[in-house]
Amino acid sequence: MVLLELYLSFLRIGFTSFGGISMIPLILEEMEAHSWMTAADLSNLIGIAEMTPGPMGLNCATFAGIQTAGLPGCLAAVLGVLTPTLTLTLTAALLFEKFRGSRRMSGVLRVIKPMCIAMILTVIVTLSRETYVQAEGLDWYALGIAAVSFVLLRRFRWPVPWIVVHAAGWGLILYGVLPRLAT
Repeated sequence: MVLLELYLSFLRIGFTSFGGISMIPLILEEMEAHSWMTAADLSNLIGIAEMTPGPMGLNCATFAGIQTAGLPGCLAAVLGVLTPTLTLTLTAALLFEKFRGSRRMSGVLRVIKPMCIAMILTVIVTLSRETYVQAEGLDWYALGIAAVSFVLLRRFRWPVPWIVVHAAGWGLILYGVLPRLAT
């Protein structure tokens, strides 16, 4: 039953999102609704999905499926998230010429873009609470790493993989090495 629920959940996610980051709020909602993962698990899921090569939605489905029901859960979630993509891609390929230059299609895209932005902002707020606010207050190390990463990205135009490695290195130092040295 869990496998069918995983398949249907990721099928719904695949049909109602537009890939990438826009899937995260839907994944968060499904995982919490079924009590398959905690907020900390979801935060880890997104971090791993971002660092792993490949499409983010597929990586999230893989990780969530494995966490929920092992390898069979992984297969169910991946099949669920891929079914809409394959179906819609095949349909779009068949109908592409018909809708090329259509005013209706342009209108649909004008509606979809703000919705995606709203979903991304929701993810940012949700993950920021999980990442930067702890029981003791603000996590200044995490805020510092985020601020430096932002400056490196925007001002110095560092490539994202370098920033991920840089942030991971500081995370290891600040959360792993320094606490051990202090004891």
